[in-house]
Amino acid sequence: MSFPSRYAVLLDGGFVIRKLSGRTRPKVFPTADDIEAISNALEAHPCVANQTRIQNYFYHAQPATGVLQNPISGIRIDLAQTEVYKQHESLLKKLELRRDFALRLGETSTHDWGLGGRALKSLLHRPRLIEAHDLIPNIEQKGVDLRIGLDIARLALTRSAQSIVAVTGDSDLVPAFKFARREGMRVFLCHLDHGIKRELKAHADEVIDIELPIVKPPRVTSKSVQAG
Repeated sequence: MSFPSRYAVLLDGGFVIRKLSGRTRPKVFPTADDIEAISNALEAHPCVANQTRIQNYFYHAQPATGVLQNPISGIRIDLAQTEVYKQHESLLKKLELRRDFALRLGETSTHDWGLGGRALKSLLHRPRLIEAHDLIPNIEQKGVDLRIGLDIARLALTRSAQSIVAVTGDSDLVPAFKFARREGMRVFLCHLDHGIKRELKAHADEVIDIELPIVKPPRVTSKSVQAG
């Protein structure tokens, strides 16, 4: 008796969020529906035709908490009350309840303050004194790449899946890709049109493209509009 081949989708959460939100001006934070649309588009791709998807793994980190004080303005910011925190927390809670989605969450570490990308470009173009609004919390994710690599190894060694589709642009996963292929697993890479190193492409069986969903701004209802 033969069983159908199986595959798993591994979504690098931070990467996916950046790619989806970066397609709109102004940027719009993606929803759980937008994330699931990527999985559905992959399911329809010929690379996994006639295979059964066992799981969508979404790798991210809990949003950072704590209180930081801007060293220039002296203003204190409670990270748990910011819009960034609320957006990420809401997305993770909704994905956790989606069918065939499993969360793999790393940790966040906050290292005081750093220059924002726009501020850095501005200062390089026209040097000036650094202002309070140039600074953003310096937040680092930890353990996300490790969890992706461990799941790739587990799926390969247990033969739980015969293929994986990794949605990422992180070349740190090259060793995990190489290990999976040595164990007989097929590795498909979906980099969402992001520029990636040749080495990452070289250690995937196939680089695939999908049509990204259009991230739409949240609907404004009468309750959300303040009476003027």
